[in-house]
Amino acid sequence: MIPLKIISKLLKAFRSGESPEQIAAGFGVGFYIGLMPFWTLQSILLFVVLILVNINLAAGTVAFILADIMYRLLYPLFHTIGQFILNIPFLQPMWESVYNSIFGPLTQFYNTTTMGSFIGGLILYFPIYYGMKKFVVVYREKLEARIKKWKIVQAIKGSKLFQLYEKIRDLGGE
Repeated sequence: MIPLKIISKLLKAFRSGESPEQIAAGFGVGFYIGLMPFWTLQSILLFVVLILVNINLAAGTVAFILADIMYRLLYPLFHTIGQFILNIPFLQPMWESVYNSIFGPLTQFYNTTTMGSFIGGLILYFPIYYGMKKFVVVYREKLEARIKKWKIVQAIKGSKLFQLYEKIRDLGGE
């Protein structure tokens, strides 16, 4: 039921007064976090940003789940990218100083997959942000009215189970 609740909150955000930028930023940050191993300094800092900054947490959660799946599929690519970046000769002194610093080992940038996924997320953040921003605008302007007319949506909203869910949700204070 929790995944449905998250998706419900995301769809609610698409229809709400939250700006497309807030939703897109939440999605972008969540996607970036999901592309990296979680227990690294950069992932934890991005997670704190996701929670503390005024961006959409539901969009970030959905994006995190999607990106985590992609991370598993793109693991070999991230390994190759990370290996390439870590083996560039003129960057070797920098990686050595990062590793020898106080917080450097917490980044796990010495790991090829962590480095590759960090670079991959950095490259993908802005296309994902602008793509999601555009999607939210198009959804609000064109898709929402059409989707509400679908028979399956009307059937679900008219079902007793959905009405019960609505009552329980309203009692929960959402």
